[in-house]
Order: sequence, then structure tokens, then C-alpha cells
Amino acid sequence: MTARKISLTGVKPSGTPHIGNYLGAIKPAIDLSRDFDAYYFLADYHALNTMRDPKEFRHSVYDLAATWLACGLDPAKVVFYRQSDIPEIFELTWIISTVTPKGLLNRAHAYKASVDTNEAAGNLPDDGVTMGLYNYPVLMAADILIADANYVPVGQDQRQHIEITRDIATSFNAIFGDVLVPPEGLIRDEVALITGLDGRKMSKSYGNVLPLMADPKELRKAVMKIVTDSRQPEEPKDPDADNIYSIFKHFGTPERLAEVRGLYLNGGLAYGRMKQELFETLDVSFKDARERYNDLMADPQKIDGILATGAEQMHATAQRVLGKVRAAIGKTTFAVKAR
Repeated sequence: MTARKISLTGVKPSGTPHIGNYLGAIKPAIDLSRDFDAYYFLADYHALNTMRDPKEFRHSVYDLAATWLACGLDPAKVVFYRQSDIPEIFELTWIISTVTPKGLLNRAHAYKASVDTNEAAGNLPDDGVTMGLYNYPVLMAADILIADANYVPVGQDQRQHIEITRDIATSFNAIFGDVLVPPEGLIRDEVALITGLDGRKMSKSYGNVLPLMADPKELRKAVMKIVTDSRQPEEPKDPDADNIYSIFKHFGTPERLAEVRGLYLNGGLAYGRMKQELFETLDVSFKDARERYNDLMADPQKIDGILATGAEQMHATAQRVLGKVRAAIGKTTFAVKAR
């Protein structure tokens, strides 16, 4: 019997999860668990690049774990763990960094963006750049390679990280033999870019998000902020150029989407009414998940228990992969004798 392929999804706890996270990462990643041996992890140490408040850090980890579990992640069927609970990841990070060309990291999008911003402001290129930011792609590669992952579902903006991981794995294998599995990215084009309230990519950095587990009052308030043009209800409109429809199309029924498109194209649709319908659709779509989320956030020890069980499962895989890597580089295993 052929072993199932492995998929791996990591998500960084940095701010409140939003509808874009759900459509672009959470839902497609959870769907993959039907066809793959699926691993999911909270990339909490990645978040240290931007998060400095210990209370915020701790809350964000619980918030993210509760969100994924509430949205349908079944810990009985998948491996769900915290990155920081798997020390093998960080040993592998150092090992693969020794075969990672500096030029490869110089081309990483996040680092290049920081350099461009500094140069535009007349600062030194590396002003404010930490080694955490610079080495981010290496840690991400270790996250993936430690699981022997075949596939990694990512958005278009994360494609480069998969390419870097493949380059690192290939470099290591060229020196030490066929040890690491070069992964492939899985990108769902129909949800690769989720637009936010202002038409740009939905992102916490733009402040244009629809919070995923918000209470109805907060959700409605956010929906009503969606930017539209000044056309009157009776004027024809292009649904594919409208910020409301760009979100609604992911949640409306096929029949209702067809009706709404007709109203856009032929006139007779008011933006205010469409915003209200979007709110009502989202409120119903996430009502049960919101209740599960609230129950989990009220019981953080339950979340800790789920993540601890996942860490135990992940250790078996991590130790096997790291064992292969250690053997390949010539490291011998030894025990420290008690004095």
C-alpha cells in the first residue's frame, strides 16, 4: 500500500485572524487533510520578529489555535503543534544555514522590502534589520523540511519561500546525499488574493480586514466600512470590480450569486443593501465556529492539551528526519554521563 503524501501548513500568530486568512489558508489547508497526512503548526517563534509584548504573544497563540480548531481542524485526524515545542526545528535551522548562500537570502522579499524602504529614506540599507528577519526564510525552510513535507499550501505572496526551501534542500542533498524532501507549493488561484475593505489585499498591515471571530456588532461595523464608488442603485455596475462582491462570492450560494450578478450588471442594486446581505451571510456562516471559538478561549488548558498531544506526535517525525540529517553530516550520537 502506497503511503499518503504529507502536507504541512504553518501560520504565524500575529494579530486577529481575518476572513482573508480563512479563505486563503485555513479552509484550503483543512480541506487537504482529507487527502494527505496533514501537519499544522503555530509558527510562534516567527512572530518574535514583530511581537514584543509577552501577554500579547501568549494571547495570539491561543487565539490562533482556537480559530483553527473552531473552523474545523480535527486534532484526532491531523498533527497540530506549536513550533516552539519542537527543538529539532531549531537544530535543523542551523545545519541547513551552513549550506544556504547569503545571496539567496538577500533576494528574499521581506529583506529586500526593508532595504528598499531604508534606501528611499536615505538610511543605511540594513538599518533596523534584525537577524531574525534576515534568517526568516531559513527557519521557515526548517519548519517544512523537518516534517518531510511533500506539499505546502501557500498564497501567491509566499511562493518564494517554497522556492527558497527547495533551493536549500537541493543544496544540502547535493553535498550530503538524498536526505531532505524538496517540497512543492499548492496555490489555489481562485482564492490566492482576497481583497479587503479598500480593494487591496486583505491584510492586518493595511487595517482593511474582516475579523473572523468577531461578534456580530463588530463584524457589521467592519462590513459597512467597505469602500465603494458613487454610482446610484439604478446604474449598472461591474461585480468583478466591486469590493463587496469580491468577498461575497466566496460565501453566497451559486443561485444567489447569479441573481446578484444580474442586479449589478443591469442596475437595481444598492451598495448599502449589498453590505447588509454580506454581513448577514458571514454572520450565519461563522455562527457555530464563533461559539466553538469562545468556548476554547475560555479554557486555555484544553488548547494546551491539544497542542501537547500534537507535539508528541510531531517529535517522532522530527527525530526521524533529524536523525537522517545527523547521520548524513557525520554527527555521532552520544549520551552525557551523569557525574
